[in-house]
Amino acid sequence: MNDPRFILDPFAPAYLTPAVRASLAERVRAAVDSLRDCRACPRGCRVNRLENETQVCRTGRYARVTSAFAHFGEERCLSGTRGSGTIFFGRCNLRCVFCQNFDISQGSDDEECPPQAMAQTMLALQDRGCHNINLVTPEHVVPQVIEAVAAAIERGLRLPIVYNTSGYDTVESLRQLDGLIDIYMPDFKLWSAQRCRQYVGAEDYADCARR
Repeated sequence: MNDPRFILDPFAPAYLTPAVRASLAERVRAAVDSLRDCRACPRGCRVNRLENETQVCRTGRYARVTSAFAHFGEERCLSGTRGSGTIFFGRCNLRCVFCQNFDISQGSDDEECPPQAMAQTMLALQDRGCHNINLVTPEHVVPQVIEAVAAAIERGLRLPIVYNTSGYDTVESLRQLDGLIDIYMPDFKLWSAQRCRQYVGAEDYADCARR
């Protein structure tokens, strides 16, 4: 696929600006501290994930990753000619009955991925030639993503970052990511509160996604 209409021109990611780089250490500190009383997503479970306490997403101190590879099945402007550097996070904060990645979102075939390991994965995808880093279903691991992105930036990451979300995010999490993410790609699912409760396991899903 060489159609220039579907390939983004190279550009400098927002996180390379001096203001964002100067804020990285404080962002990481705040992100890690937030895991003590977790409200990373609208579930607001308030468990201490630093002690590996878990609730709906079944994810403790570290994010869990099922796979990372150059993905050619995303939108053409993301996949381009060299693929989108996709990182699939295991577990999930929703319970969609129609989930196309059920083995990923609700299975157990994943591994803990500390921030330096996730940073190395991002750098490996960059070395492979991917056009971007594509974080798939990261809502429940925003603090861990911030840690990893900061580490990757310090080690030479220069690719734009895609936040590929189901839409079940908090406004506060999105604020924490401001300046680190270049492309937001929400996958909006349902409008009705009743259907949200029935089909995604979260009655407040639509309200949260609209915000």
